[in-house]
Amino acid sequence: MRKTITLDAVDPVEIYGAGNKILSGFCSYFPHLKVVARGSTIILDGSDSDIAEFETRFGQLVERRMRKRNLTPYDVEDIFDSETSPEKYRLSADAPIVHGTDGKPIKARNPRQEELVKAYFDNDLIFAVGPAGTGKTYVAIALAVRALKNREIRRIILTRPAVEAGERLGFLPGDLKDKLDPYLQPLYDALEDMIPSKKLQEFIADGIIQIAPLAYMRGRTLDRACVILDEAQNTNLGQLKMFLTRMGSSAKFIVTGDATQIDLPRRRDSGLLTGIRLLEGVKGIHIVRFGNEDIVRHPLVTKIVKAFDTYEDSRSAGPETE
Repeated sequence: MRKTITLDAVDPVEIYGAGNKILSGFCSYFPHLKVVARGSTIILDGSDSDIAEFETRFGQLVERRMRKRNLTPYDVEDIFDSETSPEKYRLSADAPIVHGTDGKPIKARNPRQEELVKAYFDNDLIFAVGPAGTGKTYVAIALAVRALKNREIRRIILTRPAVEAGERLGFLPGDLKDKLDPYLQPLYDALEDMIPSKKLQEFIADGIIQIAPLAYMRGRTLDRACVILDEAQNTNLGQLKMFLTRMGSSAKFIVTGDATQIDLPRRRDSGLLTGIRLLEGVKGIHIVRFGNEDIVRHPLVTKIVKAFDTYEDSRSAGPETE
């Protein structure tokens, strides 16, 4: 079947994009359809169903252009992704979140990790709090990588409060990125388990995966992204509010932290637990509380955490010294 579409209400260049980039991206969703654009005329050759689908989607693209100044390739993605049901990507019980670079499946390993996975599909903001070694950040990053591979999101943004970024950074060699990378290395380590090194470097170079200190989030609006704030116990309440209010209309935010490992000069300045108390019960927000029984590292880690918790409890029973 052959069909001709004529653009009357808008300049074709505004729809096709520079070098026909937008039109080419649009046509990539129709691999079995021959599309020839000549000025304001588009000639389609293919099946009835493909032509009908093209006309419907192309009409949405033109309508979008009438509502905004310029089109971008992201507008094309939105048109084709907007009707995708979240249920399409929901994980069944015991299903791998992703497969690691070694081919092994990465899946939830305890009830709290399972709760975190389920909460991801039902909520836009998740707090995952608990001791070290429970896999909070690792599972969060796995969910983000899965969403990126499924094209549910455009970007992964990983951030930490750089509480160590005081005078000690000045003595480290290199530019600011070189100074901060060691502090952010745990996030790189998790990503390298899930994305081949060369591909990961491409994602980072293209800005598809961004790893940066929390201060770099100020002033941004983060949309169509999975954004993970790690080590959130080292944020004060103002920093936590600043981060949470970066959330765009189609974003997933995951906040992880361990209230027993606060590195701030004064422990009471941590805003994590206060933030959770303020937001608990708000629809669309879920809190996952990990315990010592959820630790998935070496068996000794559970004993170490328990010993330190006991010591901290005994100290807290005494007079305030901080």
